[in-house]
Amino acid sequence: MDDSASGPDWSRSVEPAASAEPSEITAEDFRASFGEDLRRALDVDTWLAGEDLSKVFGRLQDEVEQAIESEGRILRQIRARVFPALRDYAGAPPGAGVYAAKPADLERIHRGLLFNGGVEACDATRQVHDTLPLTIYQIGVCLVSYQGNQGTWSQRLFRRDLRVSGRDPTDEMIALLQRRESRGGLNQPSRHDQMSELAQRGIMAYAERAILLRRSTATWRMGHGNPAPYELITGSGQLDLMIEATKVIRELVEGQQKFVFVASEPADRVLLTIGQALRPLEYAIVGTLREAIDATVEHGHYRMRLTVDSTWDGVRLSADQWIRKFRDTVAPKIVVGIYRATKLAPAQVFYAHVDHADVAAHIALADSILQEHRGFPLLIDLANSVCAGVFSRETLNSPASVAYTGAGVPWRYLSERATRYT
Repeated sequence: MDDSASGPDWSRSVEPAASAEPSEITAEDFRASFGEDLRRALDVDTWLAGEDLSKVFGRLQDEVEQAIESEGRILRQIRARVFPALRDYAGAPPGAGVYAAKPADLERIHRGLLFNGGVEACDATRQVHDTLPLTIYQIGVCLVSYQGNQGTWSQRLFRRDLRVSGRDPTDEMIALLQRRESRGGLNQPSRHDQMSELAQRGIMAYAERAILLRRSTATWRMGHGNPAPYELITGSGQLDLMIEATKVIRELVEGQQKFVFVASEPADRVLLTIGQALRPLEYAIVGTLREAIDATVEHGHYRMRLTVDSTWDGVRLSADQWIRKFRDTVAPKIVVGIYRATKLAPAQVFYAHVDHADVAAHIALADSILQEHRGFPLLIDLANSVCAGVFSRETLNSPASVAYTGAGVPWRYLSERATRYT
């Protein structure tokens, strides 16, 4: 991003990397990126022997030092030229710019909100038990606070390729084989298996936000990731899910308002580079969610027939009208920011309501300084740990194994890896 009047483009932060077609890379592009020709990189005579560790570590040290030095020059330019421009670019949200949190304010957040249960965080996990006759998807969601309050919710979806339907057995078998041909192998995802994607990602993302909205009683709600991720904006191929999910997000934004979401691995390197230029306890408000989802909405497929209520404030809308209204009226109320909690930690991307972004940033910072090396909210990590313990793989595999044993086939449908150490 330069210091011109045009605003930043955060659209890549919600697009899954797998959906992008690989772009053409010329020999010159390769040389500019790696500092050597592709032909030399492919010449195994230039490769180091595995035991020559001194050369390996020597080059690694040189490359890291040069990369850090080059980035340092860029970061100084960002502080000098880009930071001042954040307030004034066309389309900048209210409050855009760079700010420094005061330790005294973070202490008040600790005492007044975090440690007395004023903030609750939500996280989720998913497990899959995949066999030929049946695939089980387990989705678990946890809600926690520092006062020790917690709640857990779970859902299990059962997929059987062959269900009794009264059809001709031959036709049923042909249909079964055709369905299985489009699926991946055991424990192997298939790009054609949209039901798996819907079950594992879309419903889990919906459940996190719905429970954060409807089951939490705290003043502030903390979520993990983007409040309106790609799988919900697109519905993961199921527009009924898109409608129901954006209803929840709209209520969270327009009704609750006091929320903060912190992302784990945002895709936009420009945004992260801006974050690296921040000093500890600094944060920046840089854009809105509208910019982030605009490309997805413009190029998405929203023509499927709806079976859920799509009435928005008394007016029934098509799926395409609905998502555009969400983009134009709800998404601009969510700001995209970035903060850096400690000197050792990387920058973190956060999302908050435009009217409460300052407090949201302070809450995220106050919780993140508790982990000096991570600089990530400890409350989200706590929710993640609770989920991992309550909804572990064994909580799905063990009862499933008992059920198969009861059916007289304890081993028949397990993969080789599953029985390797039994």
